Order: sequence, then structure tokens, then C-alpha cells
Amino acid sequence: MSRITAVGAVLAATGLAHFAKPELFEPITAPVFPTKTRQHIYLNGGIETALGVGLAVPRTRKLALAGALGYIGYLAVSAVRSRG
Repeated sequence: MSRITAVGAVLAATGLAHFAKPELFEPITAPVFPTKTRQHIYLNGGIETALGVGLAVPRTRKLALAGALGYIGYLAVSAVRSRG
């Protein structure tokens, strides 16, 4: 298994964990998304699952990498915005 496939598998598993145990992600998510926190946990879980699967599949890897950059930007902007 290539390193990028392994990263994709871990990211997809983490994304699925958002649905199985959303309470684990509340302390991380609430400061950045103080309103509708649970909704954001599920949204982030879905995005991470999709990106992880995309990274694990060679045909969709480039698109998933572009999506991951956009997702990181989205999280960064949200974190800065939540500070004030």
C-alpha cells in the first residue's frame, strides 16, 4: 500500500468516526463553529470521508488533493473568523 493510499484510508476512517462518535469532535469543532456544532461535525465528517476515499483511489487522487487544499483553506478561514 502506498503512503498516499494509507493517508486516504486514515482520513476516510476519521471522517466516518465523525458519524459514529460525534461527541469526540465537539471540543475541537465548537470553538470554530459555535453555532450548529453537530451539523458542522457531520459536514466535516462527510468531507473528510470523501477526500479520504478520493486520495485512496489513484484515478481520483489529483482531484482529492485539490479538494483537500480547499478544505484546509475553508477550515483556516473559519478558524480565523471565529476568533473575532
